[in-house]
Amino acid sequence: MSTQKSGAKTLLWSVLMSSPGPLIIGLGLIGGRSSTQIADFFRRSAELMAIIMSYLVFRMTASGGCGEERKRLLERRTNIFVGAMMCLGGAVMILLALTGGNAEKGNVLPGLAIAVMGVIANAVFWRRYARLNKEEPNAILLVQSRLYRAKTLVDGCVVIALLSVFVTPESNVSYWLDLAGSLIVAFYLIWCGISTIREAGHEPPLSI
Repeated sequence: MSTQKSGAKTLLWSVLMSSPGPLIIGLGLIGGRSSTQIADFFRRSAELMAIIMSYLVFRMTASGGCGEERKRLLERRTNIFVGAMMCLGGAVMILLALTGGNAEKGNVLPGLAIAVMGVIANAVFWRRYARLNKEEPNAILLVQSRLYRAKTLVDGCVVIALLSVFVTPESNVSYWLDLAGSLIVAFYLIWCGISTIREAGHEPPLSI
């Protein structure tokens, strides 16, 4: 299978596997009010939009239906959109974390389960995108590799924060870990988003 077909297939799987996350966590918010869980819902929703956009543009540019100049323009705009969604997700997370107060945390188990599965799935996608980009450099695959690297690290922080809330929901330790988890995730996403936007403003790099 060619790298272009593998890339399109991987992006499609990314969309399919990322789609249930916001829905499941959103339903979990009916019974839970963890700052990290609320922030994670907005983060995953923004990332899903970015992945869908990347998939559509990759299919369009990989089909050979546009010239090289238009291809690079579409790739840059798509990667800027991905970076903007990361920044937006991070900004919303900071706002929610700082205004969440000491509200009842409720049931964080759905968010915790999604985060654990996310660490595993995102690590697999991270390595796959890195390998595909190495075989045939592509700006969209490169940024997806970086996005999934960030998602892997972010989900790791979310697991730690939500696990502390699940085990000791009423303790001060769980409150501060929940808040810290939200802020770490938020600032890391914003940093990755800004880096992506800056790079997309220039000629896209074709290697990690």
